[in-house]
Amino acid sequence: MEFADEKIAALLNESEKAERPNDIVAGPVQVGNQYYEFEEKAFYNDRVKIYMPKGFEDLSEAYKKIKYPSSERPEIIKSDEHGVINITLNRVDNDLEEEWIGELTAGMKAMMRKLNPGYVFYTDGVEAVGDKNIGYLEFKSPAIDGFMYNLMFLFEFDGKTVMGTFCCMYKEYANWRDIAFQILKTISVVKGDERT
Repeated sequence: MEFADEKIAALLNESEKAERPNDIVAGPVQVGNQYYEFEEKAFYNDRVKIYMPKGFEDLSEAYKKIKYPSSERPEIIKSDEHGVINITLNRVDNDLEEEWIGELTAGMKAMMRKLNPGYVFYTDGVEAVGDKNIGYLEFKSPAIDGFMYNLMFLFEFDGKTVMGTFCCMYKEYANWRDIAFQILKTISVVKGDERT
């Protein structure tokens, strides 16, 4: 009888999850035991826009140096209040055209795999978002205090490359994965001649 009760509890839990709002653009969403409201943030002179949780702020300079020890850390690092969940953006001075996104994504994965044999790669590909192609890599990486889940994304902006990431502790992966992909799908780029 106990086994049947467990099955019923599992079905009720799944049913409850299915009824929860899960569209970051439409309103608050539950991630784990917490609700997050998302808002569109603008970067690079208001020309790159992306949804992220309200309350995500710039990571402190001291914590940036710990979490991203390389001097080539991302120029934009937004984080939750604990500094554990991050969304980053970084312009790279590499020429890029829309049709090169797939090739760049595959090359990035090959390079990262060679330089970081401890990384475990999952999915990768190119997502059409509006009129932009966004390449992505999904992987697990070792960190000081465990493992991190990473969704890296790449896109063209003014003929150059923008690289971004969503990362959280790997133990939170199941809660954040769908949200991370939704964040990726909200990226929009305003062309220089379309600004008002």
